[in-house]
Amino acid sequence: MPERCPWSESHPLLLEYHDTEWGVPLHDDQKLFEFLVLEAFQAGLSWLIILKKRERFREAFHGFDPEKVARYGDEEINRLLAAEGIIRNRQKITATVSNARAFLELRDREGSFASWMWRFVDDVPILNRWKSQSEMPPETELSGKISKEFRGRGFRFLGPVVTYSHMQAVGMVNDHIVDCFRYGEVSSSSSSSSSRERSSTPARDSI
Repeated sequence: MPERCPWSESHPLLLEYHDTEWGVPLHDDQKLFEFLVLEAFQAGLSWLIILKKRERFREAFHGFDPEKVARYGDEEINRLLAAEGIIRNRQKITATVSNARAFLELRDREGSFASWMWRFVDDVPILNRWKSQSEMPPETELSGKISKEFRGRGFRFLGPVVTYSHMQAVGMVNDHIVDCFRYGEVSSSSSSSSSRERSSTPARDSI
């Protein structure tokens, strides 16, 4: 059996997510919006709960299409509050709608959400060399900076810890431990020409 990050070994869904998605650089706006939605709903909960409900979220939020979500009014919000299989938290649901609107405004102003987000790491994934999960703090100075930018642009439920989880999930940071088989694979997928090791103190939100 290959060595993996310990957090991934407690459930098959976590294992699959770890082996196929976590830390792989993403530059697709709709996919990035999906992670923003899921991570905002994760606040105060475990990532496994979110993964178990992911497909129901996808159905409920029209495939995570920000254009459609941004148009939700009271009728759609009430539909979501009654929807089976998602987290029926009014604050998080209404935040998702306002986040969709903020997302589209940012995208239109900056050209794409991805290009704006990736500028914070100079378009190059941060490559860390953690030997264990215990070395990872829950947030960083950079995630705090991005979270502050989010708030200033109208986003909600994206504090420094949730923002760092987003950075890790979408490959802005490679936080696989060095002994994990995905560490080298993700680094290679980022390409040796674009990946460089940088000084930082990031972490994964508790899974």
